[in-house]
Amino acid sequence: MIGLGAKRLDRIVAVGAHCDDIAIGAGGTLLTLCQARPGVRVDALVLSGGGSEREQEEQAALAAFCPDADLRLTVHKLPDGRMPAHWDEAKAAVEELRLRTEPDLVLAPRTDDAHQDHRGLAKLMTTAFRDHLVLGYEIVKWDGDLGRPSAYQPLSPETAELKVRLLQEHYPSQQHRPWYDREAFLGLARIRGIESNARYAEAFAVTKLTLDLGE
Repeated sequence: MIGLGAKRLDRIVAVGAHCDDIAIGAGGTLLTLCQARPGVRVDALVLSGGGSEREQEEQAALAAFCPDADLRLTVHKLPDGRMPAHWDEAKAAVEELRLRTEPDLVLAPRTDDAHQDHRGLAKLMTTAFRDHLVLGYEIVKWDGDLGRPSAYQPLSPETAELKVRLLQEHYPSQQHRPWYDREAFLGLARIRGIESNARYAEAFAVTKLTLDLGE
């Protein structure tokens, strides 16, 4: 856990079970952070898609979502939808990530995400990064697992629009999916904006948060 205060964000960790998870769940937040903090280090880890066109998409996409950042991306080759059967490999990848960075903020899937790959990675992250602020991002899907978020990052209209444009530009392999469109992404951002008294926002789940209000 991390105290809530004015601590500078110099290092960020962002993880996804699949290529595009990070961009869908926290792309607007990454744009906001990286634009405000040129040179911020972003260690990104994706568990599946390595060696395929998906990895190429992810490299180009995260470079766009993390402008002027020190981006360090690793994409592994775990099979999509089979993370529980490859738990040891996933755990080793997360532990290796933990050894090479001491982040100020961690962006990861939610622990109550309905997708087994997302949920499994989320549980690994809260174990490996025990003393860090871990924000669990949300991904809209058929399962209907969206809940009541506990943290919000407001997005300017320009940032929300840029996020949607980058998602459409950089992940052509996902264009056939019925939920992968402008209305879905911008619609959810608008709803989260209403909930946080903003035009648009991304929302996150926070499992634990330590306050430090005396300094």
